[in-house]
Amino acid sequence: MGSNGGRTTKLALVPLPKGSVLLPGATLRIPVSNRPDLANLLSTIVDRSAAAKRDGTVITFGCVPLGSPFLSKDGQRLIEDGNLEEERREEYDMIDAGQARKEDLFRHGTVAKVVGIQRRAYSEPSLVVQGVQRFTVRRILKERPFFEAETLVHDEKETVPSDPDTVELFQQLRQLSRELLTLVRLSSLLPSPGIRVPPLIARKIELFITKSDVSHAGRLADFMADISECGFEEKLRILSSLDVRIRLERVVEVLSRQLQNIKSNVKVTTITTNSLPSSGFDISQIDPRDRELLARRAMAGLSGLTPPGASAFRSNDGDEKESNEIDELQQRLQDAELSPEARKIADKELRRLRKMNPANAEYGVCRTYLENIADIPWIKVTEDQLGPETLKNARKQLDHDHYGLEKIKKRLLEYLAVLRLKQSTNKDVQRQIESLSKELDAFERNDLENDIPAVSEADRVAIETKLHSLKSRRMGDKSPILLLVGPPGTGKTSLARSVATSLGRKFHRISLGGVRDEAEIRGHRRTYVAAMPGLIVSGLKKVGVANPVFLLDEIDKVGGSNFQGDPSAAMLEVLDPEQNHTFSDHYINIPIDLSKVLFIATANSLDTIPAPLLDRMETITLSGYTTVEKRHIAKRHLVPKQIRSNGLSDGQVVLSDEVLDKVITSYTRESGVRNLERELGSVCRSKAVQFADAGDSNRFDAYNPVVSIDDLEEILGIERFDEEIAEKHGRPGVVTGLVAYSTGGQGSILFIEVADMPGNGRVQLTGKLGDVLKESVEVALTWVKAHAFELGLTADPNEDIMKNRSLHVHCPSGAIPKDGPSAGLAHTIGLISLFTGKAVPPSLAMTGEVSLRGKVMPVGGIKEKLIGAHRAGVKSVLLPQHNRKDVKDVPKEVTEELEIVYVKHIWEAIRQVWPDAHWRGQHTNFIESRL
Repeated sequence: MGSNGGRTTKLALVPLPKGSVLLPGATLRIPVSNRPDLANLLSTIVDRSAAAKRDGTVITFGCVPLGSPFLSKDGQRLIEDGNLEEERREEYDMIDAGQARKEDLFRHGTVAKVVGIQRRAYSEPSLVVQGVQRFTVRRILKERPFFEAETLVHDEKETVPSDPDTVELFQQLRQLSRELLTLVRLSSLLPSPGIRVPPLIARKIELFITKSDVSHAGRLADFMADISECGFEEKLRILSSLDVRIRLERVVEVLSRQLQNIKSNVKVTTITTNSLPSSGFDISQIDPRDRELLARRAMAGLSGLTPPGASAFRSNDGDEKESNEIDELQQRLQDAELSPEARKIADKELRRLRKMNPANAEYGVCRTYLENIADIPWIKVTEDQLGPETLKNARKQLDHDHYGLEKIKKRLLEYLAVLRLKQSTNKDVQRQIESLSKELDAFERNDLENDIPAVSEADRVAIETKLHSLKSRRMGDKSPILLLVGPPGTGKTSLARSVATSLGRKFHRISLGGVRDEAEIRGHRRTYVAAMPGLIVSGLKKVGVANPVFLLDEIDKVGGSNFQGDPSAAMLEVLDPEQNHTFSDHYINIPIDLSKVLFIATANSLDTIPAPLLDRMETITLSGYTTVEKRHIAKRHLVPKQIRSNGLSDGQVVLSDEVLDKVITSYTRESGVRNLERELGSVCRSKAVQFADAGDSNRFDAYNPVVSIDDLEEILGIERFDEEIAEKHGRPGVVTGLVAYSTGGQGSILFIEVADMPGNGRVQLTGKLGDVLKESVEVALTWVKAHAFELGLTADPNEDIMKNRSLHVHCPSGAIPKDGPSAGLAHTIGLISLFTGKAVPPSLAMTGEVSLRGKVMPVGGIKEKLIGAHRAGVKSVLLPQHNRKDVKDVPKEVTEELEIVYVKHIWEAIRQVWPDAHWRGQHTNFIESRL
C-alpha cells in the first residue's frame, strides 16, 4: 500500500490561510474575504462549466499550504538555525494567503472538492472544502489572476501491506487512537481543562477507528493527524509523507506525545463506586447504580458514555457497537444454513441476547453459544466428484501411497463404488420427483383458474402416493465405520490420510490416546464455566463440512469408567450408524448429523476395546509386513525419503536387495517399518559423511555410492538378531517347527529337541515355554504312549514306553518366551523320531496342533511362518488341512519355491515324513465314525 504511482495533470491552486493544512479525508473552511485569487478562480470555473454545473459536476482544485520557515519546501528536514529564526519568523508573519508568491508555497498539497459555502452571522463567509488526495507541485505555470501548476497527483492503492513493520505500526496507531478517545472522554467527566468531544461525535470517531483495517492505514493516519493537537510543521511533514510507513511513524509519534500530555494533566488512578476524584465533582449527579459501569466503560473506551448529570445511561443509545455485533452474528447464522431445529433455538437465543445488558455475565455465554452454532457445518458438504475415472484414480492413489494392504484397499473401493451407484440412483429418483411435482402443480393451477378439477381425486391420490414412495426411495449416505487393527508402524494413520486424498474430502485427526473424561467427547453442559463443545463437534467446526474423513487414533487407549464418566461409552453414540444421525453434544444440545462422516479408527489390539463398541465397527486387520513386503516398502518409500531428508540426491546411495534383506532380518525384528526406517537413516547419514568428506577434498571420484553387506557391520554395528537356518543333517529327536513372533510380521523356524535318558517317566521342559506349549508336549506324549504298539515301539500293547526312561524337551534360544498352540505336530513327530531312531529330514518343517484323537488342528500366522521357512532354506512344509485357505495370502515367490503338504491326521504326517518306513498300525482306519 502506498503511492506507487501517479498521474500528471494541470491544476488550479489555492494557497491556504496561514497555519492551515488540509489532509485527505479532512474538511477545512477557507475565508473568501480579501481573497481576489479565490474569487477569480471560482468565477472562471463556474463560467467554464456552466453546462457541467447543471449536470452536478463537483468543483475541484488544489489546496496548497504556505511553507514553514523551519521546514524545507519538500517537508523532508527541519531547519534549525538560531541566527535565522527571528528573521524567518518576521518574513513568515508578513505573508498573506491572498498575496502569496510562488516561493511562499509548500511543495505538496491536497486535491479538494467544494462541499458548500458557510455564512454565519457576525463572521465572514467561508468556502468549505474536503481533501481527496495528495499531489506534488512540479512547476508553477502562472501566478495571476490565480495560481496554476503542473502537478503529479498520487493515487493510494488500498492493498494489504506485505511488510510486518507497517502492519505493526497500524496496530499501534489503532491502539493509541482508542486510548486518546478514552482519555478525552474521561477528561470530559472530570472538571479539568482539555478537549471536549460530544458523545455522538465520539461514537462516530470510534466507529471509524474500529472499521478501519490495515488496507486503510494511510486514511486512518490522516484522520487522526487532523483531529489531534498537532503543530503546523508536523502537519506539513505528515502531508509530505507519501510513503504510508513514514506517515504512520509520524502520526504515532504525535499521538504518543499528546497522550502523555493528557495523562500528566489528568491524573486518573482508580474510579470505584466509593472513591471518585474529590476535585469538585458532584457525585450525586450520577445514578449510584451507574457509577461503576460508567467508570469501567470509560476505561475500556466503549461507546455509550453520557456526560455527568445524564441519567439515561441504561438507554439503548449507548449500545450501538453491541447491536452492530449482534446484527453481524445474525447474518452469520443466516449464512450458516442451519437445520430447522437449530434455526428455532438460534432465533430464540438471539432474541434473548438483544434484550440482555452486555455487562451481564450471561451475555458472553449466550454469544459464544451462538457463534459455535454458526460455525458448525449443518448441511455444507464437499461434493464428491464421482465420475468414470473415480475408482481408477482412487486405486492409483492408494497403490502409490501404500504397498500391499489389499483388504483395506478393496473395502475402500467398494465404498466408493456404492457411493457412485447411490448418486446415480438418487439423480434418477430426483428427476422423477421433479416431473411428478410439476404435473401436480399444473393440475392445481388449472383447478384454481377454472373452478373445475382438471384431474379426478383418485388420480391425484395415485400421483401423491407415487411421489411419496419415490421420496422414500432416495438413498441416504451412511458412511461405514472402519477399525484398522494392527501392530505399530504398519501405516494405519497414514492410510486414513490417503483415503481422504483419494476421496477428495477434508481430513481431521482426533487423538483419543489417554482421553479419560466423557466431556472431552460429548462436550460440557452450558451451565459450567468455560464450557466448550467436545472433540467431535470441534473437529466439524475445524473442517467446515459435514462429510469429512475423521481419524479416531488409538481408540484402544481410551480411558475406562472413572469418576468423570466413561469416554469409551460416550463413543458408542458417535460410532453407531443407526444413532449418529442424531448425535447430541452436551454443549450444543441440538441433534447433529454425523452419518455423512467417514470414521476410521485405529487400534493396536482389540483386547482393551469394550465389546459393545467393537460391535459397532467394521474390523479390518492389518497383519505385520513380511520381509518381502518390507523390501518393497523400503525400495519405494523409505530409502528415497531418507536420501532426501539427509541432504543427498537420487543415485548417491545405492542399496541392493541383499543389503535391504540383511537390514530387515538382522537389525530389526518388528511388525511395522519404523525401526527399519531408522536403520536406513543411519546408513544414509554414514554415506552423507563420506560424500561431504569427498566434496571437501574435491575427490568426488573416491566416493562410492554402493553400500555392501560388509559395510553394514561398520555402520550399524554387530547383528542384533540371528536368523535360524535349516540344519544340513538330520538326527533323531530333532524336528524343525515354524513360529510367528508375538510382535507379528517376522516368521522363522524353531528347532524342537527331544532327548531321553534312564528314569521313571518324568518329563522335563526347558526353553521358557508357555502353558499352552507345555500342554502340547503332554498331549503329544499321551498320543505316542497310546499308539506305541501300532508304531512298533513296544512288543506288547499293554507295555508303558515311558516306564524306564525320562524325557527332556527343549526349545533353543531359552531367553525368548515361546507360547502358542502350533507345535503339537512337531512334538509328536519328534517323540516318534526319538523312540524309533529315525531322523526327520532337515529340509522339512511343520506346524499344527494335535488332539488326543490324533487329528491335526489348524493354527494362525501361516503367512509369516511360510515366509520365515522360505527365508531359512526349508524346502517342504507340513500344514493342517484346514489352513489351506490361509496360503492364498502368501506371496507367490514363496509358494512357488516351497512344497506344501496338507495333512488331517498324525498318521498322514508320519507317512509324509518317512515315506519308505513300514508301521504296524499304518493301515489302521483313523477316520472317525460320526454315529
